[in-house]
Amino acid sequence: MDPFLISIAAFIAVAALVGVAIFIMRDYGGSSAEDRLEVLTGQRSADSAGSGVVKEEMIREGLDGLAGLFNALTKRLSKLTLLFEQADSPIKPETFFGLSIGCGVAAIALVWIGGAPIPLFPIAGLIAGLIPLFWLMFRRKSRFKKFAKQLPDAMELIARALRSGHSLASGLHVVVEEMPIPIAAEFAQAYEEQNLGIPIEKALKNMLSRMPNMDLKFFVTAVVIQKQAGGDMAEILDKIGYLIRERFKILGQVQALTGEGRISGVVLMGLPIALFMAVYYLNPPYVMLLFTEELGRKMIAVAVVLQILGAVVIKKIVDIKI
Repeated sequence: MDPFLISIAAFIAVAALVGVAIFIMRDYGGSSAEDRLEVLTGQRSADSAGSGVVKEEMIREGLDGLAGLFNALTKRLSKLTLLFEQADSPIKPETFFGLSIGCGVAAIALVWIGGAPIPLFPIAGLIAGLIPLFWLMFRRKSRFKKFAKQLPDAMELIARALRSGHSLASGLHVVVEEMPIPIAAEFAQAYEEQNLGIPIEKALKNMLSRMPNMDLKFFVTAVVIQKQAGGDMAEILDKIGYLIRERFKILGQVQALTGEGRISGVVLMGLPIALFMAVYYLNPPYVMLLFTEELGRKMIAVAVVLQILGAVVIKKIVDIKI
């Protein structure tokens, strides 16, 4: 059977199912308030009115149950929930999964229209389905970088506030008022938590879980030690800010020296895929041997493993910890 006809039939079936659900929920017999009024006036029996209300409630509870099941599954994936929080995602997890499925289906449809071989369908769907995840990871990484760059200025603001006689909580509030996002948003959440009665050490540890930054960990550790043993907190914050700025200078030099390796990694990862697509559109039978022959399939599997291994090795070479 033609896949296009199967797609049309599936679309009609889903549309019919949605229409039936809407028809059952609406019931076209008036609202629950109108049903109760008819019972009071004697125009309708209590049993018939109750059945319509119960039926509507059962449908709604069923839909709410499905949503609750999905939310429970999402809550179990605590790391995924933390990922959305760290990236400050504007979309909810349900929408995110819907976008992933939609991108995968759209990619498969485009590959099918383009006349690509059938073995490429799942690969294209998987890659396109991961696009929202890549976007989320990029957003998270970009937010971490901004936070790290803003942290030295935040340390200096808190140190100045402490020297002028303010408390640590007031210093956090100064950061909220003077600094841009994302650091202002994170410090604002910590400030609100300590205002609600949470110890400031716990509020800062919560911020550290949302922003796993090594320099922020120094700050949180210094606050905990200062609360227990005392000490000059302003001087400690000045030293932390100086240390962060020096680390950024060294990191800039490392990025400049490893630029050639990073560009080489991008080229080596993208070149085989580009050559495969080019040769396929120039001479499809020549490339299809990789899918029709057993040796060709083994070669593809080995090539994918070597590509992943090469990407890991290059990343380890150019990713220097400071």
